[in-house]
Amino acid sequence: MRKFLLKIIDFFYAPFSRVLSLHTFRYLVSGGTTAASGIIIYYIVYNWILHQKDVHLDYPPLPGLITAPIAAFIIESVITFFIGFMLNKYLIFTKSNLKGRIQLFRYGSVVVTNILLNYAMLKVLVEAFGFYPTVSKIIITTILAVFSYFSQKHFSFKVRK
Repeated sequence: MRKFLLKIIDFFYAPFSRVLSLHTFRYLVSGGTTAASGIIIYYIVYNWILHQKDVHLDYPPLPGLITAPIAAFIIESVITFFIGFMLNKYLIFTKSNLKGRIQLFRYGSVVVTNILLNYAMLKVLVEAFGFYPTVSKIIITTILAVFSYFSQKHFSFKVRK
């Protein structure tokens, strides 16, 4: 499966070969797939599952109300966490000699940081500036993609010397 997916990705590499290394291109495709999945999942959850309605919870330790944009974000984050880790571990950063549990923990740390930044930025764009939630999600995803690239390359899946 890995070889098949890499053949498909590598087929589109030629026009980008002068400006990107093959590894960076593969990462961008993997990250783009995860990001696009996140946006699509967010849209589906926000519009079709939650019907743009807030979620009311009756569990004492949890907040009583979670707004629809934030609830969609939480659901989307859980799903894309697993998509992103699998693509990075088994498709892109296969030369990392860190143990899988270390990679998962580090990947999780970066994802939690992204989630906190994503949450804060989503609150600001949607609630403070009145942007439409899906447009806000696209803007935030673009900004955080750059942060994620360097974090995953130099922290989560680094190769020990």
